[in-house]
Amino acid sequence: MKKTLMLLLCCWALRSLGQEQTGFNPETWKAPYYLPIEEWGIERFPMPIDFAPAIPYKGIEDIRFAQGWGESGHQNYWSYAFLWYIEGPQKLSAEIIDKNLNAYYDGLIGRNIERRNIPAGMVTKTDTRIKKLGKPQSGDEATYSGTISMLDYMAKKPMILNCIVHVIKCPGMINTIVLHQLSPQPFTSPTWTKLKTLRESFSCNKQ
Repeated sequence: MKKTLMLLLCCWALRSLGQEQTGFNPETWKAPYYLPIEEWGIERFPMPIDFAPAIPYKGIEDIRFAQGWGESGHQNYWSYAFLWYIEGPQKLSAEIIDKNLNAYYDGLIGRNIERRNIPAGMVTKTDTRIKKLGKPQSGDEATYSGTISMLDYMAKKPMILNCIVHVIKCPGMINTIVLHQLSPQPFTSPTWTKLKTLRESFSCNKQ
């Protein structure tokens, strides 16, 4: 629990300067949608993303961390979801999502190399493999699934995250919502049951 708290505090500190520069306040920002917060760790920050400038969107990233996500050995280790609330309509495809996630995790790992004293020989290029599902999941405009092979910079070893990406178009909303769910656990695990409940509880209307 202490490790998770310290990690969240570090994330908050790294974001603070950028948030001051953009005028974004994660404590007062009111989402125009509903994504559960009970039993989840929360972090919000503005886009473009500081560690992944190649991702071209403006908006907000809204994260939900499963309890134990930062604790090695916990069943929810590295299990979380992040929602992109992106300005304007966006054309998305498996290729675009693959490219965005590749830039995201390369940047996230790169930001942690020096801070965590990761040897250069341990760092490898992130490998993302995303495909579009033939039938969207309930409520999605499109649903994508795949894997992210990357360096777990916390444990300093290779890791594969399973991933589901939901593209959501809310009625009357011009902006685009993309909800990413990630975990190294198999899709049949209790961790994914929790992540799926998060998607099922999402609403285009504030509650």
